Amino acid sequence: MSNLTLRRSIIAAFSVAALPAFANDADSQEPVAMLDPVVVTATRLDERVSQIPARVTVIGEREIHENPTQNLASELQKDAGISIKQSGGIGQISEIATRGSNANHTLVLKDGARLNSQNHLAPLYPAFFDLTDVNQIEIVKGPASVQHGADAIGGVIQMRSLTPKKSGVQITGVGGENDTYKAIVKADLVADNGLYASVHGQRLESDGTRVLSNQGRNQNASYDQKGYGAKIGYDKDRLDASIAISQNEGVSQYYHRKTKQNNAERHFENRLVNAKASYDINEQIKVSARYSDFKDDQQVIDDNPNHFDTQNKEGDVNVKWQFTPNQNILAGVSYLDATFKSGDVKDGKQSNDSYGYYLQHQYNDDKFNTQLGVRLEDNERFGNHTVGQGAVRYHFTPNSSAYVNIGSAFRAPALTELYYFSEGQWGNTYGNPDLKPEESLSYEIGFDQNIGKHTKAYISAYHTEVDNLIAYQSAYPNFTYVNINEATMTGGEAGVKWQKDDYFINAEYGYVETENKATGKELAYRPKQTFTLGAGVANEQYGANVALVARTGAYANGNNTVKVPGYVSVDVGGYWQINPHVKFFANIENIGNVENRQVDNLGNGWYVNGGRFTSAGLTFSY
Repeated sequence: MSNLTLRRSIIAAFSVAALPAFANDADSQEPVAMLDPVVVTATRLDERVSQIPARVTVIGEREIHENPTQNLASELQKDAGISIKQSGGIGQISEIATRGSNANHTLVLKDGARLNSQNHLAPLYPAFFDLTDVNQIEIVKGPASVQHGADAIGGVIQMRSLTPKKSGVQITGVGGENDTYKAIVKADLVADNGLYASVHGQRLESDGTRVLSNQGRNQNASYDQKGYGAKIGYDKDRLDASIAISQNEGVSQYYHRKTKQNNAERHFENRLVNAKASYDINEQIKVSARYSDFKDDQQVIDDNPNHFDTQNKEGDVNVKWQFTPNQNILAGVSYLDATFKSGDVKDGKQSNDSYGYYLQHQYNDDKFNTQLGVRLEDNERFGNHTVGQGAVRYHFTPNSSAYVNIGSAFRAPALTELYYFSEGQWGNTYGNPDLKPEESLSYEIGFDQNIGKHTKAYISAYHTEVDNLIAYQSAYPNFTYVNINEATMTGGEAGVKWQKDDYFINAEYGYVETENKATGKELAYRPKQTFTLGAGVANEQYGANVALVARTGAYANGNNTVKVPGYVSVDVGGYWQINPHVKFFANIENIGNVENRQVDNLGNGWYVNGGRFTSAGLTFSY
């Protein structure tokens, strides 16, 4: 029996064997409501996490804002099912891998709007997304193309800015090592008639740290970032409508291969305009609509200056029909106009349009939660593409449930993969207009158990197959993109969450094994094992927390000849509400000051993280 088959058998056996044991233990218990937030990403409807037949993780407002200097990449690192490929410290580029999938296999949304880029060279840099106006981050693991279209092979991550509950003003100032500071101003206005408005602005500056392991400690790469946002809306009776704008821009210095210094620059700007509305026609029928315009512009200044500008214009209309107390149907149509402009793409500009038509049925009662859906995507360049999903969660008792989730997903080739061209001293790279879309099929089984009134345990096992995987093929001096046979990702997650009064402990273990079927090698930068731990105390007066992330090593290339070492990082933080208007907080990231190797720089040293970072600040609330 192969090691892979053995691991699959162990995971399956553990899942099946655990069901009766946990179920019997919980027969006499009352249902536990703790740790069960409402999310929308998995089904596009408001659902409790415990009712969704998939593995969903939620990062709440307290966790997001306890350290204002952290960005989206920093928060995602705390999930054992996600690994971040980080090319340096603060302000350096990063990529997301969910359950061992590629960076462009994770769809990232903000309030329903698609943020993924048509630039394969930079599908999405989560380090450049500020969280000042974000109240909740939802992570759906597994395929979600039925609900959200292309790119959702590994999962979906959504940043949500919730409706403000009361009027007020907040001013925050943070100072830290490496001459780092951040200032935030936020204001909310909530009226009795259902109207509300929010505005915010923020600015972060840092001298940064060195980028490569073979650089001197004084060879820093600076980072300057600023942004603003505003939202106005109405939420009362049957109508919920809003329009919002958010923008982040800045300059990130990085390593210049020609000068051997950190004096290359990446100027970035991402801006989202998002208009949404929903109306309850009656108790059974709800109509929702959204239009968004997202721009992600990047200009790099090095020995070959260039720009990479992407834009997504997206619309969606859907209708929910609650035709019985336990059943609903969601039907909708979406439109996406994606464009990419660059000096390195054919004719300087390329675009791709697609329409999506989706239908989803749900059944919910005390025993069953089901989700059955299908989507037809009509792509301008690739024709019709159909995906489906079938999932069911069964509640053995009020505290014990198991789910099975089977779904397909796809990703259309990025415009750079189709039409990119670059000729230089290191070789010539050309796009491949004959590429086929990547297609995936995923199987997942999971089990959730509430133990007593304060503890929740869970375990999941999954297997994903990706056909027509797009890979970078080298045949010096020419390089291009090709479809390879198949890649697989097999693994699982197990976790325990405990909360009593003000105290909490969260622990999660993730395992993933990847394989490129064309070569038999592992996919690069996929740590096989991850362990995360968070513990602390939090209430209205004070709080303290510790967070640990441990990952095993991973190969740094597709040939599996160079390996990235594993690492352990520990963060600590705390806050004190001095009075109703003043809050003090402090954080130490990577308290052991361990400088971890992150990414291989083609034999010229390693990209390393920034080491220890200590910060402290005050928030004034009125």
